[in-house]
Amino acid sequence: MEKLSNTGRIFYGTAIAVIGLLTIIYKDFPYMMLPPNHSSVPGFAIIVFISGLSFVLAGACIVFEKIPRQISLVLGGILLLIFCFYYIPYELMATSNYMHFGEWENAIKELALAAGAFVVAGCFSAKNENPLFRFLGKLVPFGAIFYALTIISFGIDHFLYAKEAEGYIPAWIPAHLFWMYFCGAALLGAGIAIILKIKTGLFAALLGTMIFIWFIILHLPKVIAAPAADRAGEISSAFLALAYSGVAFVIAGVKKIA
Repeated sequence: MEKLSNTGRIFYGTAIAVIGLLTIIYKDFPYMMLPPNHSSVPGFAIIVFISGLSFVLAGACIVFEKIPRQISLVLGGILLLIFCFYYIPYELMATSNYMHFGEWENAIKELALAAGAFVVAGCFSAKNENPLFRFLGKLVPFGAIFYALTIISFGIDHFLYAKEAEGYIPAWIPAHLFWMYFCGAALLGAGIAIILKIKTGLFAALLGTMIFIWFIILHLPKVIAAPAADRAGEISSAFLALAYSGVAFVIAGVKKIA
């Protein structure tokens, strides 16, 4: 359904804009955008401001459909470059725990945003594109695959770190460990279904709904209750969830339209 796809696009674009605002307000990149220890880069403050403003504008263009395909392609290309040529070398050379699955969590979150941009770009047809956009457009079919792989990764995390993360579930929800495993299995199943194209529309819609529920009952209360020192991280996590929900809805909507 086109409405589902449009809702997902708006969720994703809103999340990107909020990430840009956080970058400007806190004068640093959100925790998942770049590896740590980058503030010593010359002209860092200027880079942060320009990057934050660019994200705000990109998110707004995606929400209001102002050259959304081109904006999404450029956004996806930049985020994918960061993953390939900054995150991967950092994890392999600057850390000693690169064999630990959890060490890659932030890199995977950044890759999921890149994948989402390509998924959103796929909602719009290519018309008279220059060579750069034609090249980036070749990555559009891989957007859903990259996204599904990150969802599978998050599902594995739910099993590996269930006991450490069960405290994230609100106290009023019983059987925390059960829900950690249940959600992990749901993430794994949805990711595999998207890759294998098994009832893609249904599983992507269910995935988007589940993550949106997390946004409402898990992340928003965390944002409200967080002390000032932790609020930026909680807001980032909340809108990451909104972005991931949006990408799933776009995949579901595009599949139903097709």
